[in-house]
Amino acid sequence: MGISRSKIGFALCLKEIARKVLDMAAITPLDSYDTRILAELQADARLTLAELGRRVHLSQPAAAERVRKLEAAGVITGYRATVNLGALGYGIRALVRVGRADHVRLVQLIVTMPEVLTAWSVTGEDSSMLEIAVTDVAHLDAVVTQLSALAETSTSIILKTLRQHQVMLPAPAGVAA
Repeated sequence: MGISRSKIGFALCLKEIARKVLDMAAITPLDSYDTRILAELQADARLTLAELGRRVHLSQPAAAERVRKLEAAGVITGYRATVNLGALGYGIRALVRVGRADHVRLVQLIVTMPEVLTAWSVTGEDSSMLEIAVTDVAHLDAVVTQLSALAETSTSIILKTLRQHQVMLPAPAGVAA
């Protein structure tokens, strides 16, 4: 009894998927210009390409081409405004640890909750960690109650942000990726 065509096709498909994953995981080599461009754009994404070029000592077209290549390589994944949640009426931010829960149901719930700023799937005793923004304690209670219907939760209110939006540059040589 030989190996069926479907098993061979499946094995080839898995091999192709693995190759693509490895290709995506490959670190794009960045030179000092790319590193300086990343630092400048992380500090101020509203820079014009002409100003960016001046700051990193490149012409505007050269800076634009490097930014385009960084975007195409997936190094730069987007640009966005950072807002003051307090000015929008969200006086409380909190971290909510969500215990083991049905992953599909949890994801279905959190995508409907505008209060969830960020959601991570994590290791350890909990299955997820959420960062939420709410208007007041009653709003916090309502959000946590919704989440508690799926799993045990533990909530910590964020008192003050000690560090945020750190500029990230390529990892130093010799550091495992």
